[in-house]
Amino acid sequence: MTATEEPWDLVVGQVTAPFGVKGEVKVRPETDLPARFQRLRQVRLELPTGEERFARIRRVRVTAKGVLVTFEGCADRPQAEALRGAWVKIKQSMALPLPEGSYYLHELIGLRVVTEEGRELGEIAEVLKSPAHDVYVTPRAMIPALREIVKCIDLEQGLMVVSLPEGLETVP
Repeated sequence: MTATEEPWDLVVGQVTAPFGVKGEVKVRPETDLPARFQRLRQVRLELPTGEERFARIRRVRVTAKGVLVTFEGCADRPQAEALRGAWVKIKQSMALPLPEGSYYLHELIGLRVVTEEGRELGEIAEVLKSPAHDVYVTPRAMIPALREIVKCIDLEQGLMVVSLPEGLETVP
């Protein structure tokens, strides 16, 4: 990759298992928009071995249980099995635009978090998915991703301002 080439570093899913005997694979989406896979033509696969390779998408089916993908050159179950655990990546420029007030997880990781009173909570190290809402993890707090708690996100400043209910902040 040259210095001017955009990296393929945005994870949109992970291959979990082969599906059937004709090379199709199940992909667990790492996106709230699984239908986005239907617009993709090429992705980069990062295999569990660390090897990375480009893969052209031949067919996509979005189901209630996830996404089924057929890659060119993957014609049978053993070839599909070899992709198990692979991360499916795209370039950031290929990401769908989000509505105002919505953010990609990679934009939130590393944001400095402070309370409305100015207490430092550290940087967001991880975002946990839960059925009800995401949870932002910092060294000093686990912050529910709720509008009444997250007051401001400023990506340019690298800052999130929150109003934490009592009991959510840990003692340093």
